[in-house]
Formats: sequence, C-alpha cells, structure tokens
Amino acid sequence: MRTLLSAWVVVWLLFWAAAATLVLALPVIVTGLLSRTGNLAFSITKIWAYIMLAISFVRTEVINKEKIQKNTTYIIISNHQSLYDILALVTTLGIQYRWFIKKEVLKIPLFGYGLYASRNIFIDRTHRDKAIESINRGFNRLPPGVSVMVFAEGTRSPDGQIHEFKKGAFVPAIERKIPILPVTINGSRRVLPKKSLFLRPGKIQVVIGDPIDTRAFAHDDIQMLIDKTRQAILSNFNPHYR
Repeated sequence: MRTLLSAWVVVWLLFWAAAATLVLALPVIVTGLLSRTGNLAFSITKIWAYIMLAISFVRTEVINKEKIQKNTTYIIISNHQSLYDILALVTTLGIQYRWFIKKEVLKIPLFGYGLYASRNIFIDRTHRDKAIESINRGFNRLPPGVSVMVFAEGTRSPDGQIHEFKKGAFVPAIERKIPILPVTINGSRRVLPKKSLFLRPGKIQVVIGDPIDTRAFAHDDIQMLIDKTRQAILSNFNPHYR
C-alpha cells in the first residue's frame, strides 16, 4: 500500500513540476536575456518553488531573518538534508542570490538555460584549474548586491547529520572578502529524505546565523573559517524538529 501511495505521489509531483517548468521557462529565459542582472528571472523562479511547496503540503518558517542586510553580497552556506532545502531557501530568505551548480545541469532542456539566464554560477568539476576558472568567471558575472548559495557538504546528508564541509566556497570568500551567512535547515529530511520517494507533508525551518566577516582570514586560515561556519550552522541544528 505504501509503495502504491509513493508511486502516486511521484506522479503528482512530476506532473506539477513539468507543468510549472513549461509555463515559467519562457518568462525566465526572456527576462534573463533582457535583464543585465537576472534578478527578475530569479524572482520568477520563486513562483516555481511556491507551487511545489503548495502541492506537497509543505510549509516553511524562517528565524532571525533580520540578520540579513539588504544589498549585501554574501556567500550563503547551508546544510543539505533534502531536495526540499532548495524550495525552502528560495521562498524564505527574501534576497537575491545565485547557486553553485555543476555544469552538467546546463544540458537539461529549458531548465538549464533558465538557470544560466538567471546568472547562476556553473562549475566545471573535470579539473581543479577549470573549476577555479569557472568559479571566478561566475563571480565576475554576478550583479552587485547579489549573494551566492552553496551546500558546503557537497551533497544531501545520507543519515540526517551535518557532515564535513568542502573548501570550494570558502576560497572565494577569503579572496574576495565576502562575508559568509550561515543558514541551518531543520525538518526537510523528514519531508523527503535522500534516496526516498515517500513524501511527508510537514514544516521546514530555516534559521539564519550571525554573518561571519572574512576580512581577517587568509588562505592559511581556510580550515579555521570552515570550522567556524560549520559550528555556527550546528549551533542552530535540530535533527528532531517537527
């Protein structure tokens, strides 16, 4: 019975995801091409996120939103528990930001080009030098006052814990002196854990931590910055959140 229910839920979600993508892809691409910033295209993608949350019967709440300063560029670092993290972040933070995305996503029809038109940063992971080059190119293309979102664990947590962070996002944070905004997501794994098709309606909490000034950090301090950011996210982590 549970397997049959999961199958129907998947069909329901795929139908709405496809329908919302078809309806919104053209406005995102057009506004992305006509805009110098991609801000309007990003704002339109929020509609897609709101639709997916609504048809999933998933609600969100944000704590400490006042810690985010408008018109400030951050590198936003968050833990990663579920695919629904993306929807929760898009609909709660209230600021313009772009994603670190693997370049393979560009091959997805309509969706990939919509992300490119919105000025997201695509990473070439085939070689370290190419990865650095693609990150720098993406930051140079970033509009003023727009932030960058990174899941520093690199992938969704398989067990609900917060695992070690990768260095990728912290290098430009130090080199470009961009403050880090630590964000903790609670409850999303209960909604949809990794490698599961069983969706549970529920609530996801997004907690904003104190921004971390990176101006005093050098390359030799990168592990210290990683540890400080991870600890800030852990301090607001509640694996038992309902």
